[in-house]
Amino acid sequence: MKTTLIPLLLLAALSIAACNPDNNESVSNVPEQSQPAEPETPDTPGDDDGSGDDSMENRKIQLTVNGNSFTATLEANEAVEALKEQLARKPLQIRMDDYGDMEKVGALGFSLPRNDMHTTTSAGDMVLYQDNSIVLFYGSNAWSYTRLGRVDGVSTREQMLDLLGGKGTVTITFSLP
Repeated sequence: MKTTLIPLLLLAALSIAACNPDNNESVSNVPEQSQPAEPETPDTPGDDDGSGDDSMENRKIQLTVNGNSFTATLEANEAVEALKEQLARKPLQIRMDDYGDMEKVGALGFSLPRNDMHTTTSAGDMVLYQDNSIVLFYGSNAWSYTRLGRVDGVSTREQMLDLLGGKGTVTITFSLP
């Protein structure tokens, strides 16, 4: 029995030594496991340099009607980024007309990327309709729009109409602050 036990113990010792992690031999047929990548932070409006600066100023747009200016806070999407690129070149003056006793709508003169979603709007909402019209709501509507932003400090129809100069055709200047 002693003669059988010694070879088995020797075989077990050699097996343990072969599994030692201090072994200097590398195994070439085992694929290296990569660590999961850090999740990417989506670009924020105004984050042109990739620095991740999400300051409130980078998320603002200025609107001017009849010499009175106010701001809106922008969404984070491709349409807003494309709009901001246009505004970085020059402010836009858009003639806007009332429609349906709920909104002012005007043609941009160019197209923006869309990511329409069924939306119920309220006073102060700014949306893209189709790919080339901007809409400012003073009422409510449910439709498929791409959200662009929301006018700051507005919660009622009266407040929004006051900022827009009441009903009727107006020219609104959109610019970066």
